[in-house]
Amino acid sequence: QVQVVESGGGLVQPGGSLRLSCAASRSIFSISVMGWYRQAPGKQRELVAAITRGGSTNYADSVKGRFTISGDNAKNTVYLQMNSLKPEDKDVYYCKVDGYTDYGRRDLWGQGTQVTVSS
Repeated sequence: QVQVVESGGGLVQPGGSLRLSCAASRSIFSISVMGWYRQAPGKQRELVAAITRGGSTNYADSVKGRFTISGDNAKNTVYLQMNSLKPEDKDVYYCKVDGYTDYGRRDLWGQGTQVTVSS
């Protein structure tokens, strides 16, 4: 079964930390890029951070120095360590996987995980 599953969201106070995880099922292979996006109601989904299979990373300017993306190729898993969280980081965070399934190349999304930053 083709699945992308996120976990780790929740409620945190400003200045706090959260760690998001995203696992892609084994039926997704030859993954080239895994990334995190976020979306607020009524707004477009935007890139937060992405990592290639080779380990190259890309971050949105708004999270540089606060968020760190890392991956485990053997486990088809990517993580997003979020530190110094701000109220404006509150969004639904989605994981995206660029890879192949038995049906060819696909961009696959998870169901999203809510991150709320509030005192």
